[in-house]
Amino acid sequence: MNFSELGLSPKVLEAVTASGYTQPTPIQEMAIPRVLERKDVLGIAQTGTGKTAAFTLPMITLLEQGRARARMPRTLILEPTRELAAQVEESFTKYGSGQKLNVALLIGGVSFGDQDIKIARGVDVLIATPGRLLDHFERGKLLLTGIEILVIDEADRMLDMGFIPDIERICKMVPFTRQTLFFSATMPPEIQRITEAFLHNPERIEIARQATTAETITQLLVAAPHHAAEKRETLRRLMREATDVKNGIIFCNRKSDVQIVWKSLEKHGFSVAALHGDMDQRARTVALDGFRAGTTQYLVASDVAARGLDIPDVSHVFNYDAPHHAEDYVHRIGRTGRAGRLGTAYTIITPADDKNLAAIEGMIKRSIPWLGPSLAEAKFEDGPRPERGRGERDKRSGGPARRGAKPANAAPKASAETTSDVATEATAPSREQRPAQRDTRPPRQDRPAHQPRRHHHDDDGPTPKGLGDHMPGFLMRSTKLKG
Repeated sequence: MNFSELGLSPKVLEAVTASGYTQPTPIQEMAIPRVLERKDVLGIAQTGTGKTAAFTLPMITLLEQGRARARMPRTLILEPTRELAAQVEESFTKYGSGQKLNVALLIGGVSFGDQDIKIARGVDVLIATPGRLLDHFERGKLLLTGIEILVIDEADRMLDMGFIPDIERICKMVPFTRQTLFFSATMPPEIQRITEAFLHNPERIEIARQATTAETITQLLVAAPHHAAEKRETLRRLMREATDVKNGIIFCNRKSDVQIVWKSLEKHGFSVAALHGDMDQRARTVALDGFRAGTTQYLVASDVAARGLDIPDVSHVFNYDAPHHAEDYVHRIGRTGRAGRLGTAYTIITPADDKNLAAIEGMIKRSIPWLGPSLAEAKFEDGPRPERGRGERDKRSGGPARRGAKPANAAPKASAETTSDVATEATAPSREQRPAQRDTRPPRQDRPAHQPRRHHHDDDGPTPKGLGDHMPGFLMRSTKLKG
């Protein structure tokens, strides 16, 4: 089937052809006709299947008729992150080039004033993150009573980020007669409840089995010790030894680890940038644009880069951390192997990741092969763990640096370098033999004589002012009582 058979307008078809597309993806083929029929749609498809075009193309066709009014947008698209919102805006710019559509982007990191100006002029398409949208609404700068189409994209990511209460509130603000388009990669129970509450007889479109991974992705596990320094060394070794690496995304569970891994890789000569939610919008845009343009080869990111970002030609994904949620694994490795291309995904597994690995393999219904020895064969948990910050705890508290470490006065094992030291120690005088030698030393003349310890109740000094017999003058003044 071609795009020309889906019912899109001539202007939209012209823009699609100019972009180089001729055949729709399965989600586009099934969703576009339903959207044009003004039906509610519940789309379930794994990442990288073209969900964004599945709602932007029919929306542009439907918006060719009509005109937006000031502060009353005609359509609303909710996205969980700034990057996804900006990407949807780019889709409207690309496919709506022949249209006179006003598009506004409401995301954090941008001044309210500039966004207010766009809203005041009238907006056909409003793309927003939930928090910034509610901020504008509460400031009285935005009315949602004119919404004709509501799109909730990456709904399961909204759930993970805690946006579901905001989504429920926004759904109650828009008209009941709206058309709702709901897209998600997975369908957990909480998301199912939302669809039942806010969609009206939706057309359910499920392209692939939930939480499946693309067959074009080669998945491999790599065993590593839990110690952070050796884990980073394992990552660097993988990056050096991997074949046909054009570029790659390195995923970490925590924002702090993103910074640490980024600085470590940069120090070792890799072309790398960082991306996580605590960065300001300008820095996030620069990092993402550099990676897309190819000026930066690697991107160290949190899960903010795991959903929906349009980077079509990522050759490798490196999971520095095994994700805590099995669904995130599907989204992370879905950054590679897109549009029929081949991709490779490595996941570093430490002894602490056994439960996470079991959940991942249980969800995707397959065992992931190991690159090199498996975790059980490597037996990192049985061997000596590398010390974290050797001596750091000794400096702070005087204790051993880690549980099970040798105390500071433990005798070292004999070796070629220490044989002479051990022999010397064996011939050295004992502790019992040394007091006589110490007694021959002259006594220290500068040592003060021992003073008895004073107690708080001792009264051998002058009475402190204000605390003893002294009476402050202001207490001696006479006062008159009001009768």
